[in-house]
Amino acid sequence: MKEDSSAIHIAPWLHVISPSGGVPLGELLPASGNVYVARLDGREMPDEVSTFQQFQEALKFPAYFGWNWNAFRDCLRDLQWLTSDHHVLIIESAEQVLSEDDAAHRQLLASLWRSGRGWSYVKRPEGVTYSRLSIVLSCDEDYASGLAGSFEEFEDGSTF
Repeated sequence: MKEDSSAIHIAPWLHVISPSGGVPLGELLPASGNVYVARLDGREMPDEVSTFQQFQEALKFPAYFGWNWNAFRDCLRDLQWLTSDHHVLIIESAEQVLSEDDAAHRQLLASLWRSGRGWSYVKRPEGVTYSRLSIVLSCDEDYASGLAGSFEEFEDGSTF
């Protein structure tokens, strides 16, 4: 995890920012290709159903989406129905997403982590990691470090 004045870079595909900060576009957008940007509002995701609905609408999940965590992860790993080379997912007010349901919140974070990792690749010979999915979680400055720390349990790949 790398922290600077504007953002916490958890992984090449995952960034936590505060509304007053930001991430330079060069860190999110590829040098070329089509980009699909989805913006979600964490205030609209207090429970699992509304969270699934927000993602389904923003990322245009297919009709067969099963409205459960396994189906959610499957859709995030696929996204082939979007005709873009790269995807940027921005969740504003991320501190409010599933704030009353710790188990579901953990499921969401694990799903985002695994999906971002699944979309990433290492460019050779430079050895630089890139991702076709970038996730930006925008939250209150006081919440940013705690949210970023929540991903540490997923870094070794043993959880979920």
